[in-house]
Amino acid sequence: MAEVFEIEEIEEKVILVGVSEQDGDDAEDSVEELAELVKTAGATVVGTLIQKREAIHPGMYVGTGKVNEIAELIAKTGATGIVCDDELSPAQLKNLESTLDTKVMDRTLIILDIFAARATTSEGKIQVELAQLKYRLSRLAGLGRSMSRLGGGIGTRGPGEKKLEMDRRLIKDRIAQLNHELKEVRLHREVTRAKRQRNQVPVVAIVGYTNAGKSTLLNRLTDAGVLEEDKLFATLDPTTRVLELPGRQEILLTDTVGFIRKLPHHLIEAFKSTLEEAKYADYILHVVDASNPQREKQMHIVYETLYNLDIKEKTIITLFNKQDAVTDPEPMRDFKADYTLAISAKYGRGLEELKELLAKLLRENKIFVERTIPYADAGIIQLIRKQGELLEEDYRSEGIYIKAYVPMEIYGKL
Repeated sequence: MAEVFEIEEIEEKVILVGVSEQDGDDAEDSVEELAELVKTAGATVVGTLIQKREAIHPGMYVGTGKVNEIAELIAKTGATGIVCDDELSPAQLKNLESTLDTKVMDRTLIILDIFAARATTSEGKIQVELAQLKYRLSRLAGLGRSMSRLGGGIGTRGPGEKKLEMDRRLIKDRIAQLNHELKEVRLHREVTRAKRQRNQVPVVAIVGYTNAGKSTLLNRLTDAGVLEEDKLFATLDPTTRVLELPGRQEILLTDTVGFIRKLPHHLIEAFKSTLEEAKYADYILHVVDASNPQREKQMHIVYETLYNLDIKEKTIITLFNKQDAVTDPEPMRDFKADYTLAISAKYGRGLEELKELLAKLLRENKIFVERTIPYADAGIIQLIRKQGELLEEDYRSEGIYIKAYVPMEIYGKL
């Protein structure tokens, strides 16, 4: 009988390192968030160091005194690596690794690591691998022997980790191939989008900071069956579902990937096709975790990301979610939103008001009609049901009497 070997998974223990460049910045909050990211990636935080400096050290990220402090903490805690709160340059990475003789990671690598674990669709996997390779390509310079020391983040997982010793030429070839595959995916997405526009079905994109409750909201409204977890980036791949509103109107709800502080530019570039769902939507639902003390900063980051994606002049409804967990009596405002609502997606509070508001917004772009339609043209009633809002219908001897809100296209036919 063959001998069975048990492979024990090594627990990653890391030290978090951050730099505070000025008083009143959000370095502490950012490092706290990094701790959540590391936990989501499957590692344990055994220490935290934040250095106050006028600027990030160009060669070592932190000053040499702080590097010695980190070395002492590694020896004391038995840490297997450190995670820096900013994206490191190749020089900073190389210098820290050679000085500390340990695995050195940065915020970008951890986020890429989480994305690699969460990608389930072929599009998601292509986008993650593309972002990982671009990140790796920028760090090839000056590494000499190989990049095996950079082996990956927590647990070295994900589609981009298949072959760590790829040279620059191989990586560039793979990037070109992935870009071609992604182009095909984008074309397919554009065809789907054009079909939606032809069908005149309004689209509502759900955006928000990661872990604000977007997936819970989508599940509550449409029974979408999307994964809900109290973790950062619990869902990665976008989901679109139909939502029926009062008056039997229909809209499409699309979930998007969550935003976060210092979202790596590699990811924004790779996930552009996914994030563009918000760009082509008719309305934006901005979900905010109202129970989070950092909600104002998180809202700012969401608007900043939308601006960077050139998503402007949209009707925005801000939903202050997780009202069941709110302990702060302060009134909540969002001056950039057109409408605000207090909701609890988990318990379904405020969702009927949301549906009513969406129905009202759809109605504003339609024309009220009162007509008697001849039975010979009865087919138009089905069109009104699909694209408009049928308020009343009565079958009379002279025809079908209706009261309805209809879009301009149907109004022309009437």
